[in-house]
Amino acid sequence: MRTAQRGNVMKRAWALVATAVVLAALGAPAAAPAASGDVVLDWYGYAGQELNQAAQMRNQPQRARLEMAMVQGAVYDAVNAIARTNEPYLIAPRAGRWYSQDAAAATAAYRVVIALLPDRRPALEPRYEQSLAAIRDGAAKTGGIKVGNRAAEAMLAARKDDGRDGPRQPVFGTEPGVWRPTPPAFAVSDSAWIGDVEPFLIPSPERLRTRGPNPLTSAAYAKDFNETKELGAADSATRTADQTDTALYWDRAPWDQILVSLAESQKLNANDIARLLAIVSLAGADAQITVVNEKNYWNTWRPITAIREADSDGNPATTPDPDWTPLIETPGFPEYPAGHTTGSGALVGALQSFFGTDRMAFSAFSSSSGTTRSFTSFSQALEEAIDSRVWGGIHWRTADVVGARIGKRIARWERSRYFKPVQKD
Repeated sequence: MRTAQRGNVMKRAWALVATAVVLAALGAPAAAPAASGDVVLDWYGYAGQELNQAAQMRNQPQRARLEMAMVQGAVYDAVNAIARTNEPYLIAPRAGRWYSQDAAAATAAYRVVIALLPDRRPALEPRYEQSLAAIRDGAAKTGGIKVGNRAAEAMLAARKDDGRDGPRQPVFGTEPGVWRPTPPAFAVSDSAWIGDVEPFLIPSPERLRTRGPNPLTSAAYAKDFNETKELGAADSATRTADQTDTALYWDRAPWDQILVSLAESQKLNANDIARLLAIVSLAGADAQITVVNEKNYWNTWRPITAIREADSDGNPATTPDPDWTPLIETPGFPEYPAGHTTGSGALVGALQSFFGTDRMAFSAFSSSSGTTRSFTSFSQALEEAIDSRVWGGIHWRTADVVGARIGKRIARWERSRYFKPVQKD
């Protein structure tokens, strides 16, 4: 916690001590001090680490985004039930305003994660106990734990039989334009079922069905083709050093780091942080469901296949290069639309909604490039994410732009229907 923030917490604490004396004389419980948000961020990190590792081991990297939405939705409902500032996502358990938000947040997160990953309970239980140990024993702590349990139970019940681990399998093809596994690993992600999962926010992914990719014989397809062929090649002679850094930087987008940085720099309290993380996580989950549904529907080939086999596409403006290789290794699922920019579009739309502005200065380090990049707005970061997938050689620009558009639509749907402020008592 920053020094200034610690100072603010101490000032609030002294004010609450004085209030507690009066309330004790009246026989009423003292209101709990506003939680700093450290516990919410701690469990965002714990959950993310565990869920991402488990998803990677199952060859289902996109799975973690769905499960993080479950965690953060429950954490939000638990903390918000105490703060009572906004509409709940699923449930608003009865709670005193003096209940511990930290106990509620830690309990909700812990209960959802161990329900999803029961074999990780021995590793997570000490962390949970450590979180609770830092909270003073008493009715506020007990109440917070109760509320966290209720929120977790509601989330787990709501997502039971939601389509996770469904039967859908990827479909390969040999015809021009149809997806097939790509070199060098010819990897295939076991995540096609995600497109059939029940969304968290929108009625159905089919509601956002797009017009589809550009026809292979169109001028628009040739334009995308030639841009990616030139700038996305591993040995591109025209891609600049900054474009290369951008492609590598966004390969593993540092959005989590950006979220934590914003929470700290904007001095958000526990309730605000819980709401922020819920907004971005739920929008991100629906973005993942929708984009996989689209990928399954259109099932289009990747640039590495299209460029190597361009003599079969029927377009005179495209020329094959049988040895062409992208800067970044191609993922093991269809090309259109881009999952990376769909998720980024949803996240940026959620951030713009939460902060009420697009203009926000922030910086973040990316482990995939080993560099730090700085931005003056959320939309600037999204534009870089769109460019990065072209310069990395794994997408056509149309797929990137359409993906970002889908994500922004999901964020707008969320803003108009969820997390609205409530009137104070």
